[in-house]
Amino acid sequence: MASGREKAYSYLKDTVLTDPDMQGAFLSEQEIADRIGVSRTPIREALLMLAAEDLVELVPKRGARVSPLTGREIRELMELRGIVERYAAQQLVTTGRVPVQELRSLLERQDELTGPGQAREFIAVDHQFHAALVSAVGNALLDRHYEGLRSRQVRSGVVAVFNQQGRQEAVLKEHRAIVDALAAGDAGQACAAIDHHLQSTLKVLIEGC
Repeated sequence: MASGREKAYSYLKDTVLTDPDMQGAFLSEQEIADRIGVSRTPIREALLMLAAEDLVELVPKRGARVSPLTGREIRELMELRGIVERYAAQQLVTTGRVPVQELRSLLERQDELTGPGQAREFIAVDHQFHAALVSAVGNALLDRHYEGLRSRQVRSGVVAVFNQQGRQEAVLKEHRAIVDALAAGDAGQACAAIDHHLQSTLKVLIEGC
């Protein structure tokens, strides 16, 4: 069973921090404690952990504030994701270990989540899609490194979906281009599709800043 701190940490990171309306907002420890059924102590401990990851800012006499994604942070996130995902695509094509069926299955799940009220679920599967690509390489250290980007990746994805109407449909098209190139064994085209996908997301996010 998860401890109160672990429960608070997961709730804050996966639910509160991914809410576009909470970007830059101050958090009420008591309100969050009441919502998930723990005392304020594990909430404070979880906020300290998130502050160490630069996901929240602890402001003296005011409390914890959700750190909004800055233009620079968004650019750096997309740059780092590109490095990792292009490497993964090249390795998978070279070794012939492309998880085509898994990626197509995740695309099907995403296709069922394109309603206006399903942005968070859509982006959760979006992360699974990209993580499956990286995980298939079989490098545990790379997996942990990429997983460390998850919170910012999900936050940026949800914000992008909220910022631009039709973004979900565009993401599905971009994902299909990635899978089709991988299935065809074309590493160069797969890398180009990954770059296009990340640049499109970056453009939407920067325009919304």
